[in-house]
Amino acid sequence: MLTSILILLAGLVALTIGGELLVRGAVSLAEIFGLSALVTGVVIVGAATSMPELVASIQAALAGSPGIAWGNIVGSNIANTLLILGAVAVFAPFSLSGGGKRDALVGLLATVLLGGLAWFGLAATWLGIVLVALLVIYIVWRLGHPRIPTAENEEKEEELGGYRLPAASALFAVGVGLLVLGGSWLVSGAVDLARLAGVSEVAIGATVVAIGTSLPELAASVAAALRGQPDLAFGNVVGSNVFNALLIGGVTMAVAPLPIPVELLDIEWPVLIASAALLLLLAGKIKRIGRGVGAAMLAVFAAYSALAFT
Repeated sequence: MLTSILILLAGLVALTIGGELLVRGAVSLAEIFGLSALVTGVVIVGAATSMPELVASIQAALAGSPGIAWGNIVGSNIANTLLILGAVAVFAPFSLSGGGKRDALVGLLATVLLGGLAWFGLAATWLGIVLVALLVIYIVWRLGHPRIPTAENEEKEEELGGYRLPAASALFAVGVGLLVLGGSWLVSGAVDLARLAGVSEVAIGATVVAIGTSLPELAASVAAALRGQPDLAFGNVVGSNVFNALLIGGVTMAVAPLPIPVELLDIEWPVLIASAALLLLLAGKIKRIGRGVGAAMLAVFAAYSALAFT
């Protein structure tokens, strides 16, 4: 028990430091390559912080535990939206400068697509490859949009950035490494404790593993928001959701073509679709995410987590 607690604490420390380094490196890379904070969050940071979900889901699928693999994918996206954006808004309320609607729409469509595969019990290696191909198309399309700088955003980026390519790449790489390592430590201890408590695989994947593998996104997004980069924080959440659905879902299905557990359709998928629709609403209509909205999102996530264990 003591060893598990120490591992969890070490994981939290690694996540905190990794999130700070990742944001600094990502902002500098955005400056170097002329990308906006939103595109950087969606593509670069979103991909990097999704690595723990990728590792956890593939390992679970290959080990014959599809409930954990797909529960992790679904639960991580729910946690990204409700837990992470909710926590970011509580710590540092923010407004979006514009954009993000198309990315949120892609996330919603990817969610509906996976829901359809689960509903009809479809699973095949070629379907997994198609999902990954859709992600590649999305990335190419997203990187094709030029930067639209603002004076305020450029001033904030100068405060965080300014590193040359070697230093920025090193900060980014070390940050990713610490996030993956920290997430792995936390998930390992949490899964062991949950299994000792007799919790089902789907519940473990959708809550314990999902929250653990989402901590890199939480660390990176909170660090970005506190550093005055709300578009980077929002882009990280939206981008991570797209990567989770298309990349991780695609690779998981390609290497272990097992049907998505139908148990996820009862609670998890309706909550996931609703949270994906909420992201689109926030990006397109509300744009201001204050402490009240953040607290409500955290309350919904807490209720969902409690319901998942029943």
